[in-house]
Amino acid sequence: MDILEWDNEPVSNARPSTVSAARRRTAIDALRRGAVPESGLDLLATGLDRFAPALDVELDAVTSGGSVFKAVRGEYGSGKTFFTRWLGERAKQRNFAVAEIQVSETETPLHRLETVYRRLTERLTTASFPPSALRPVVDAWFYALEEDALAAGAEEDDLAEEVQRLMAARLTEVSRHAPSFAAALRGYRTALAAGDEPTAAAVLAWLGGQPHVAAAARRAAGVRGDLDHFGAFGFLQGLLTVLRDSGHRGLFVVLDEVETLQRVRSDARDKALNALRQLIDEVHSGRFPGLYLVITGTPAFYDGRQGVQRLAPLAQRLATDFSTDPRFDNPRAVQLRLPGFTEESLSGLGSTIRDLYAMGAEAPERIKALADDAYVADLARAVSGALGGKAGVAPRLFLKKLVGDVLDRIDQFEEFDPRRHYRLTVDSGELTTLERNLADASSAGDIDLEL
Repeated sequence: MDILEWDNEPVSNARPSTVSAARRRTAIDALRRGAVPESGLDLLATGLDRFAPALDVELDAVTSGGSVFKAVRGEYGSGKTFFTRWLGERAKQRNFAVAEIQVSETETPLHRLETVYRRLTERLTTASFPPSALRPVVDAWFYALEEDALAAGAEEDDLAEEVQRLMAARLTEVSRHAPSFAAALRGYRTALAAGDEPTAAAVLAWLGGQPHVAAAARRAAGVRGDLDHFGAFGFLQGLLTVLRDSGHRGLFVVLDEVETLQRVRSDARDKALNALRQLIDEVHSGRFPGLYLVITGTPAFYDGRQGVQRLAPLAQRLATDFSTDPRFDNPRAVQLRLPGFTEESLSGLGSTIRDLYAMGAEAPERIKALADDAYVADLARAVSGALGGKAGVAPRLFLKKLVGDVLDRIDQFEEFDPRRHYRLTVDSGELTTLERNLADASSAGDIDLEL
């Protein structure tokens, strides 16, 4: 990338030596487990520079009160999760709050927006607080109201009354659609002022969409029942208001693996697709200023009869021309296509990881010499071969093998030479279902490949 983000500071042509040990270790540890790192994605980003300018413009538009919807498409292994977390990090650098939600039939059905909202608050994170950051955000909002009241000349004796007045003014629009959201905020503050922590915690849980909150806490806050599908939009509006007034520039939300809708019952699928259509329309209408919403899915979900094409109005909203060379895809379009890895780009990513690993090693030159570019390319080719030649789904397994099997051994054992002492072994037990289906093996046993 032309611009890399090192230690949360944008730096052109950043020197690798400026990467903090903690960020490097976090990224490497995740790759060793075969997982996508939660942070530090800018350290690993390759090939995303063509998207960055257009996406940064959209993020900047959201900070100015706009709203954006984006659909990311790519086959399994093409890097959809990596891409959305990378984009989420760019949002955090602009002081966005971020939430990543896994859509699933049982845990987070898309046709139940109250559940989606609950997962959002559970997964809410900021640059300063891990999930769930809902309480720190709400507390920061009340603190900001107090500061505004004092700046306006309020005295200590009437500070609480002035804060109530400011809160009512800030939530005027939200109260039209979700009056219970504002009521719950008042109830939370009242409980805190009275030193009633259990009630305050229960009211905040209700505000986060949690069901089965004690009736006594709901009565104390002046609210009733649980959040339903139709109230979720109003609560999202309220959350965006609280985020903005507590100093956050926006909210970045990812609905990941939306393609799972293809496997649910037809009635639930139709409801979910319509909920998605409704959500997109609300974003485009300007109802959610400060929201950047992303969904991810496979091409089959966007193009197949059991996915988006099942609902014509949704298909129209997501229609994007992908008939041209991927090099000329429009990053400003509603859909972004991730072409996936080739053996060449996979080996390039491996070399980037090797260099990052070497920064924290006692003998970095030895690591670069024994795991040179040629060896990394051979390993990438071998892992792709183990998966039926599908380089596009190989990154997870390739990076896990590179870090855990090769680089760790070079770092710890002076006599270890991967070309002489290591044979790639892929056990079916360490593969995902998709990887196992693609594995080019005649049995469920180990696959041994000479490098």
